[in-house]
Amino acid sequence: MKLPAIASDRLPALLAAMPKAELHMHIEGSLEPEMIFALAERNGVALPYASIEELRHAYAFTDLQSFLDIYYAGASVLLKEEDFYDLAQAYLARAATENVVHAEIFFDPQTHTARGVPMETVIRGLSRACADARAQGTSAELILCFLRHLSEAEAFETLQAALPFRDHFIGVGLDSSEVGHPPEKFARVFARCRELGFHIVAHAGEEGPPAYIWQALDVLKAERIDHGVQAVHDAALMRRLAAERVPLTVCPLSNQKLCVFPDLAQHNLKRLLDAGLCATVNSDDPAYFGGHINANFQQVFAATGMTAEQAWQLAANSFEASFAPAADQARWLARLQDTFERFAAPAEI
Repeated sequence: MKLPAIASDRLPALLAAMPKAELHMHIEGSLEPEMIFALAERNGVALPYASIEELRHAYAFTDLQSFLDIYYAGASVLLKEEDFYDLAQAYLARAATENVVHAEIFFDPQTHTARGVPMETVIRGLSRACADARAQGTSAELILCFLRHLSEAEAFETLQAALPFRDHFIGVGLDSSEVGHPPEKFARVFARCRELGFHIVAHAGEEGPPAYIWQALDVLKAERIDHGVQAVHDAALMRRLAAERVPLTVCPLSNQKLCVFPDLAQHNLKRLLDAGLCATVNSDDPAYFGGHINANFQQVFAATGMTAEQAWQLAANSFEASFAPAADQARWLARLQDTFERFAAPAEI
């Protein structure tokens, strides 16, 4: 498809305006400090931070685990169905303003059931927010994730508890501490999920080696790889990912914040695209990593010098990589083309 020429000074606005799908966003990671304190007060939860500012200052992470420690502490304020509704509604409202037309949202039920919060409370609150977003024109679905630092037996227990609500989520994923917890650890539970007809995704190759991506593909049968940036260290894997159009849900600001890359200028997103991979841009945990999806696009483009052509490819990839119906993908792609043509026109004085 021939793209219209876009003036470089219009690129930041184009990145914000173009329609896009977000496929790698943990709903618990969208919990802003202001909401943490509001929910703590509403639910009578004591926090180990004296103020919103003190909590924000704690967001200095050296690796994935240092982030997860604060992430789980923040989630402690989520207790009631209304809390989960408010959390997801706030994210989806923000996503709509950033021209996210479709969101596939991760949630971690074990983070909550371990604290005595019923599975039903979690899923019904999140699902109700997704339904309301759809009524407002934003497509939204849920993906249940298993915590990989826990056992496969616990993942099976979580799956069993969630099955009465299976109509409320479309897939299952694998997240939390990657190093030392290879995908093959969860082979049997993912086999069961495939039998049940769920879509399969998995975090692999963020801090873990390329071998974890191979396992996610060959053992878990993942349809999408979350992160995947370490794939560049394995030429055969790169060729496979490109040939099979296996999507990678890349999260630039997360990668920078967790020291996967020392700075965005060294991020390998452009290299992934140049190699023909179906890479996408996502926010991961926007409340903790410094920005929602448009900030991820704008900052990584500014740092790496990527162009409007690559912006179009990333947005188009996000539709292709989604689990949305083909008719919806085609409609969003047409809207993407319209947006580019509008930005190619001379700016009004």
